[in-house]
Amino acid sequence: QVQLVESGGGLVQAGASLRLSCAASGRTFSTYAMGWFRQAPGKEREFIGAISSSGTSTSYSDTVKGRFTISRDYAKNTVFLQMNNLKPEDTAVYYCAARQTYSSYVAEYNVDYWGKGTLVTVSS
Repeated sequence: QVQLVESGGGLVQAGASLRLSCAASGRTFSTYAMGWFRQAPGKEREFIGAISSSGTSTSYSDTVKGRFTISRDYAKNTVFLQMNNLKPEDTAVYYCAARQTYSSYVAEYNVDYWGKGTLVTVSS
């Protein structure tokens, strides 16, 4: 069993930066690819990006590529989502997800564990 707890959400102005954290429980953190998803009000949850279990491979959606960066700290069992140049359309609940795989492929249908989410609100 893996528990994921997101933190770092809040209210920021457009153009600002924010870093989300996702702390994972358990001793098998290094065997999980970690992903970030978000769900805006009235919309379906969407994939943002993922990082492989080794940390050597990342992938991003086109909507955030170049603005968002995912990294992970094995000593702290934590994955981060650095968000720069935030836009009002980035407003959403952001979810951390874990999939036990050596690839960086994380999709909504193959996630093993989900966090409860953290709200990010970007004002214009």
